[in-house]
Amino acid sequence: MLVARYSTHIIAQVRNGRNAVFGAKPAFKGPIAASSARAPATPLGASPADPAAVPHATRPDVSLRAVNENSASGVSAAAGSSSKMEVATLGGGCFWCVEACYNMLRGVQSAISGYANGDVKDPTYKAVCSGTTGHAEVVQITYDPTVISYKEILEIFFTVHDPTTKDRQGNDVGTQYRSIICTHNDAQRAIAQEVIADISAQGLWPAPIVTQVEPLDVFYPAEDYHQDYYVQNPGQGYCRAVVGPKVAKFRQKFAKLIKA
Repeated sequence: MLVARYSTHIIAQVRNGRNAVFGAKPAFKGPIAASSARAPATPLGASPADPAAVPHATRPDVSLRAVNENSASGVSAAAGSSSKMEVATLGGGCFWCVEACYNMLRGVQSAISGYANGDVKDPTYKAVCSGTTGHAEVVQITYDPTVISYKEILEIFFTVHDPTTKDRQGNDVGTQYRSIICTHNDAQRAIAQEVIADISAQGLWPAPIVTQVEPLDVFYPAEDYHQDYYVQNPGQGYCRAVVGPKVAKFRQKFAKLIKA
């Protein structure tokens, strides 16, 4: 069990998080190959989607889960599991980077790239990249709270992106790259505020944290070709220059938390 075991280790790594490699995503080039399909959106309170809706080469049993907004604990049962799974939705710039890191963690069942908290129904990647839909690029993480806690999920979040730059991560600029925690219930909101306050009080970042904490509206899974993007495209330019170095540093910092 990792819960309550590595929190001090995680927080210590925030000091080094500022040194993460940032760069600019390439301009929108449209879907890779012929796949542009994606699974349906999962609004709060929705029923779980068909596990086959989002194909994942490395995680064939991944299913999209929405947390019932009436659930005090924010718990959703995962198919084929005897434990209760919970869901976190986070935006920290390019979702390729965030997804790649969280998919490596023990206790994480899936990390799905997508869009959240915008003004347009069923947005496309091209539309989100234009900055006109109001959505943030986010990753929805389904995890086992008996292995890794929501607080630890957030502490890690503040090491894999810069939470002090408004609407920007390195050379990626726009509201779609904003730092945001989309909460699924009041308990998550309280924990998010606590973590931000703790990190701010310790002065772990040289500037004020600007991360937004907002209730999740609707999560739209991104097009299929975005899922496991780094795993599927390690040689792509942005992956070589930005995602790869981040993943390497993440593996080094959190070796004890990485899946075997």
